[in-house]
Amino acid sequence: MKIIYLHQYFVTPEMSGGTRSYEMARRMVAAGHEVHMVTSLTDGAEYEKEWIQESIEGINVHWLPVPYDNTMNYARRLIAFSRFARAAGNYATKLGGDVVFATSTPLTIAIPAVKASRALRVPMVFEVRDLWPELPIAMGALNFPFAKGLARRLERWAYSHSDRVIGLSPGMCEGVAKAGFPAKNTVCIPNSSDVELFRVPDSEGHRFRAEREWLGNHKLVIYAGTFGRINGVGALVDIAAEMKVIDPDVKFLVVGKGAEYDLVRYKAREKGVLGSNFFMEDAIPKSEIPALFNAATVCTSLFIGLEPMWNNSANKFFDALAAGRPVMINYGGWQSKLLRDNQAGITVPNDDPKAAAEKLYDYLQDEPGLEQAGHNALRLATEDFSRDKLAAQLIGVLEGVAAERHV
Repeated sequence: MKIIYLHQYFVTPEMSGGTRSYEMARRMVAAGHEVHMVTSLTDGAEYEKEWIQESIEGINVHWLPVPYDNTMNYARRLIAFSRFARAAGNYATKLGGDVVFATSTPLTIAIPAVKASRALRVPMVFEVRDLWPELPIAMGALNFPFAKGLARRLERWAYSHSDRVIGLSPGMCEGVAKAGFPAKNTVCIPNSSDVELFRVPDSEGHRFRAEREWLGNHKLVIYAGTFGRINGVGALVDIAAEMKVIDPDVKFLVVGKGAEYDLVRYKAREKGVLGSNFFMEDAIPKSEIPALFNAATVCTSLFIGLEPMWNNSANKFFDALAAGRPVMINYGGWQSKLLRDNQAGITVPNDDPKAAAEKLYDYLQDEPGLEQAGHNALRLATEDFSRDKLAAQLIGVLEGVAAERHV
């Protein structure tokens, strides 16, 4: 089967960011399928060619240079989305294929997917990574009635042209159903845990610690990911400031990039924690993340206080499970319940840094509990969120819709 896989922000382990599409695509190749990844190069200004092609782990990757980064305002982001959407539809159609698989965000990825699906007369499967436009509306990015209405029409249009819709959390699948798509054609395939990738010897974690004089054997709380407005990484600065009073030996490390990176640094400096018990490092390739997680005592996944974000399926959450580390989050919903039911981590208040710091401190004092939570996290990763198992489920969906068209 020839799969046309559309993901505007595809990354490999040598790049920073989530690698779900890379991991799923290479498993499709291993299952005997021909995969063509149609994507963009976000540092595209450095290149003159329109499309750049290469083979990565058997995946045929087609890059279109389209400059993009998290610091862009929404108008510039929309320009980047639309440029890719216009070009990718024609390009994917010329590639041909047996099934079109498109993954958001952005939701505009549906435009080239539908165009290719119609032109080739093949089925389309659409993957929802965020409930868009719920989130931009909640954040005020789409604050005009016309823009909101247009976004909701695009959402319904994307679903109406899909043979199946995949949601990355139960809440996302419920949102798809509320938009009018049949529940029987919606499949929940959450983000997954790559246990093999994160199964590194403890010596890797020891090396990571030894390279940082400030760290030593102190307990370490980490955040690894995007510093966007929605992530609210500044909340960890507030917790670190409270923790400095309770126990200054607990260290915090945030690693990544994004629009609010400098803002978080400024806040940490103003709070008097930067370089004391709160440290910052630039984004690192995905291949180096396992050593970071191995060195951690507790890993975190953070968001600002918006209830629509409770339905997220953040990579960092599942990476922590794969690394066998307890997880601390500051939001409710299905992940909070998962941690509570499986005793694999804690949920702290989003709006009370002192209470959050006190709860985290108490949690860090329970050494046997931390060890057991790590075991429970790894069990969840292995039994419920195995990347191999969930990739097989996704491949089954694609094979199924392709077979239906040929009956």
